[in-house]
Amino acid sequence: MHRSRLSTLLIDVPAGEAAAAGVFWGAALGVPATPVEGEEQYTSLPGAAPPLHLAVQALEDGEARYHLDIETDDVAAETARLLGLGAVEVGSWLECRTLRVPGGLLICVIPVHSEDFERHARVWE
Repeated sequence: MHRSRLSTLLIDVPAGEAAAAGVFWGAALGVPATPVEGEEQYTSLPGAAPPLHLAVQALEDGEARYHLDIETDDVAAETARLLGLGAVEVGSWLECRTLRVPGGLLICVIPVHSEDFERHARVWE
């Protein structure tokens, strides 16, 4: 048994455009654009889409896109569940796994990182 939830919507942008994108999205949504200490590639947009976390992510390469994070208390089990549903693993970073889902979009399976995980997580057998 493990738990997971859709936790984060990331606005992925080229690194050179990340600062301007953070300012734009903060102003557009009426929330502060807050750099994430120790994770310089992220600019948090707290309160923009509760209970989701919304952030701008600077990419060293690639095109602008959106991607979703699914947080879980068991990355291996959640990855296996999603692979069984048709996703394909395309990469990993630290404890996170990147999957391409049917339709071609990317998602990341990440360890629990939010304070509201317990309240919103689903249980999977």
